[in-house]
Amino acid sequence: MATLQYVLATALSLVVFVLLANVIVDLYARGAVRAAVDEAARAGARVDATPAECAARAHDVLAGLVGSRLRSGVDVVCSEAGATVSARADVRLPGWLVLVPDWRFSIVATSVKERSP
Repeated sequence: MATLQYVLATALSLVVFVLLANVIVDLYARGAVRAAVDEAARAGARVDATPAECAARAHDVLAGLVGSRLRSGVDVVCSEAGATVSARADVRLPGWLVLVPDWRFSIVATSVKERSP
């Protein structure tokens, strides 16, 4: 009987550990996406930059910060509207266990487009 209690306690502590690790990785991924979107908006603000270059910069930054599994849930779109450049990332981070729902969020960064003299 006592052995069963130890097994259940160990299993429960491992589940809690995995849940906490999932939260920590998701918070890191959110920071990485924020950095990528900010960098993309800055890159897209150059005078000669296109929205495609903006999105490519976001993908480059993400490739340096997170693995392919997390990157597959990130969709970055850049757009220009007048004198501003916007980079938007729609993110879906899957939960590691059935108990944990997917985390979905969007991050937007805007930068003022440079003007040629």
